[in-house]
Amino acid sequence: MPWCMQIKNFTLDILKRSSRSWTSTLVTSLDSMFDSFDAQIAGGSSAGYIFPLQDFLFTFLSRALLNADPSAVPEIKKSGYIMLDKWLALQLLPTISINVLQPLEEIFLHSFSYPFWLVKSDYQKLANFVKTEAKETVQRAQTDFNLTEEEAVHNLLFILGFNAFGGFLIFFISLLSSLGEQKSMELVFSFVYETLRLNPPVPSQFGRARKDFELSSHDAVFQIKKGEMLCGYQPLVMQDPKIFENPEDLCTTDSPRKKVAKSCSSTTDVPMVC
Repeated sequence: MPWCMQIKNFTLDILKRSSRSWTSTLVTSLDSMFDSFDAQIAGGSSAGYIFPLQDFLFTFLSRALLNADPSAVPEIKKSGYIMLDKWLALQLLPTISINVLQPLEEIFLHSFSYPFWLVKSDYQKLANFVKTEAKETVQRAQTDFNLTEEEAVHNLLFILGFNAFGGFLIFFISLLSSLGEQKSMELVFSFVYETLRLNPPVPSQFGRARKDFELSSHDAVFQIKKGEMLCGYQPLVMQDPKIFENPEDLCTTDSPRKKVAKSCSSTTDVPMVC
């Protein structure tokens, strides 16, 4: 079995097992977040949601996905989400726009990769947390999916930090920022769908072609050769003016969801490596 398939199967197993405890873990973690809001308000100050939301997500996802409790390690409980923020920023900063005057942004932020030593200490603390507090999950990766301890720890940290924490954080902030629009929408599902369409948590997706094939767009056909690297940019796809009448506006009807669903259902599978 290819190594990447072992990782995928391990990830799916984590999701399947964790689904049994998501509700109870979610409620417990939410209680803690709301308690922090109450404490801030009781102290006479306004309650910001960004940092409590990050703390909530880190605690909830650590418990649900890894079966690891951050409160067992005081430093991780206090600053675990901040450590993840730094690690994510180091990887994402070379690829995202922060709206700095061009070409300064490209020259000083997007022209080189950042050295790992900037976050090495925090990353090692997170890795040690996974190794010691998620022993059962790490052991299952070794026995059931033939991963080494090192592979298990680093992939668990990637699942926790990049896929789960990073994705949820981007989505929830976008969701909360447009929550006021919900009052004008009869379909709550469409509201969530539109939020994902306008602010996809994972904007760029990459894959290498396993074989030669043709890739069609609205008005052209591209010959893709085996081994070529392809990139899909979700903000461009999800705001296509040929599909959406007002692509940059949040729509209060069910029409965009149906258009995309119909489009996706007619799209042939693109052969990519895992």
